[in-house]
Amino acid sequence: MNLIKSFLKEEDGMGTVEIVIILAVLVSIALIFRKTIINFVRTNLESILSGSGDAGTIDSNGVGTE
Repeated sequence: MNLIKSFLKEEDGMGTVEIVIILAVLVSIALIFRKTIINFVRTNLESILSGSGDAGTIDSNGVGTE
């Protein structure tokens, strides 16, 4: 019984739980905005690889503009 009480009072695992929750929130945000993120990365990579030097901007629909 004392083992169970000490386990419940132990706070060493709280850091791990917090990290897991933060990662879950970040993954959720990435999934929600995945189209915008993909368009942003694609536009910037195309600009960098083509050597134009102008990365362009992202409009409110998440579409890259030059």
